[in-house]
Amino acid sequence: MDLKKIELVFEKFSQSNPTPKIELNYTNHFTLLTALILSARATDVSVNRITKELFSIADTPERMLILGQNELRKRINSIGLCNSKTKNIVKLSKILVEQYNSKVPTNFEDLLSLPGVGRKSANVFLNSVLGIPTLAVDTHVFRVSNRIGLVKEKDAFKTEQSLLDLIPRKYLFYAHRWLVLHGRYTCRAQKPLCRACIIHDLCEFEGKKV
Repeated sequence: MDLKKIELVFEKFSQSNPTPKIELNYTNHFTLLTALILSARATDVSVNRITKELFSIADTPERMLILGQNELRKRINSIGLCNSKTKNIVKLSKILVEQYNSKVPTNFEDLLSLPGVGRKSANVFLNSVLGIPTLAVDTHVFRVSNRIGLVKEKDAFKTEQSLLDLIPRKYLFYAHRWLVLHGRYTCRAQKPLCRACIIHDLCEFEGKKV
């Protein structure tokens, strides 16, 4: 896809939804990072369902440590990878208390050093709390950007780097959110809703049905 078409894609996204929000519920930096860890291989809906009660009693690293590993596991056992997520959240909480004065670091490398935090989570965190125009690549962003022809890459990291180079700066802050929402509700993995797609005329997906 050429640069002119790429700009038109994001212009249409912007006109349709000027200020999209992430769909994970959180109350502070710690609960956002915790929700992001929980969201790996889980839907935002399922994460929000368990964090509503969890964050009412454990919304700081100290309170999470008081809750403890066994009780945390019981409260998140309805989502995938609950054992590893439990261990990572408890380890992360301990590190934040001991090394960061109970605050979540706002440096990309420091975030990546925390248990359970990868590039996607770190990028979403920095975008959401600091307003940094990062480009987090999850399954939706990877699928949509490669399917519609924004990029043609084989992995998430290369997709991220290519999108950062190609997306006009003025659209970069919301780009991740637009692509996620488009992939979640329109350009779905199975049976994409091509006829309802606002960018169907720009899309280069060979299998589109309009």
